Amino acid sequence: MLKVEQLRAGYGALEVLHGVSFEVPAGAIVAILGANGAGKTTLMRALSGLIRAQAGSIELDGKRIERVSVEERLKLGMALVPEGRELFGSLTVRENLLMGAYTRRSHREIEADIEHILERFPRLKTRLHAHAASLSGGEGQMLSIGRALMSHPRLLLLDEPSHGLAPVIVETVFDVISQFNRDEGLTIVLVEQNARQALTIASTAYVLQSGSIALSGETTALAGDRAMQELYMGG
Repeated sequence: MLKVEQLRAGYGALEVLHGVSFEVPAGAIVAILGANGAGKTTLMRALSGLIRAQAGSIELDGKRIERVSVEERLKLGMALVPEGRELFGSLTVRENLLMGAYTRRSHREIEADIEHILERFPRLKTRLHAHAASLSGGEGQMLSIGRALMSHPRLLLLDEPSHGLAPVIVETVFDVISQFNRDEGLTIVLVEQNARQALTIASTAYVLQSGSIALSGETTALAGDRAMQELYMGG
């Protein structure tokens, strides 16, 4: 579904990604791992169109999209859950979900999708009319994921979904991510510092180091890789 070849991107004269290449099969969960400063968030911003690729290509279902706008990528089926949630704090939970559906037109389908998301995240149902600024970290992450899902994506980009969350909430969030992948065939690119958690749900992983791919492979093999354990899993 997604093919990235020799992607270079950064900020002004600063190049952060140095020729990154990877593939994401339809229906898979692929993890992008790495320490702080490795280039993970820059990669997600380049994939979603928030920053422009300086070189290389990004293909979605065989269509080159590296010069396509953020809105057009959304319409093509790619949605981003950004690091830090980035919710509309003065809007309610329901209003934030509706913001995620701004490219869609069928009110009936939008309302049905809201109900579906609230079934997956029942805690949000009890906070439906609360302002997003009043949510806990876990509730905010659930809402951020729900808002992205309201665009009806085929490919979901998740940037550090476990950041700042208690372990029990991390388990809940990862369980729901797995459910959407398993039950609805949603393809997911998961950027995570929590390598151990990411490897439990992804089928393939790529490890970014200083803006380049340092390791890659099936997660079952990477979990037993000595270099992987020493660098990212506490030895």
